Amino acid sequence: MKLIIATVATLLLSPAIALAQDADVGAALYDQHCAVCHGLEGRGKGPLAAALILQPPSLRDLTERHGGFPTRRVVMRIDGSDPQVSHGSPMPVYGEFFAGDDTILKSESGQLILTSRAIVDLVAYLRGIQE
Repeated sequence: MKLIIATVATLLLSPAIALAQDADVGAALYDQHCAVCHGLEGRGKGPLAAALILQPPSLRDLTERHGGFPTRRVVMRIDGSDPQVSHGSPMPVYGEFFAGDDTILKSESGQLILTSRAIVDLVAYLRGIQE
């Protein structure tokens, strides 16, 4: 039993968790679900942006605006667990849409976040487009 617990703990705390992300899959998901508002380049100028009252922000400067990439905040915005999103926001909630295939992601503080593989891949893509 101790061996099982130690093995699980080692896997969960391993730096390999971050390597499980697939930015190419994230890019495809972004193009399919996010680009219509945030634009193909992530600058907030998607084709639907002109029709929205609140303009989608650029996603290319998240690291600059937050003093580091805000992993936890990004996950919460996408899955709808951020109170600002769940209580009314122009940002669609993708939590149920991307549900399943639970995966662990480390936040910027080292905290473990249980989320879906799709959201992990989107986070990898968004990290990659930071300027």
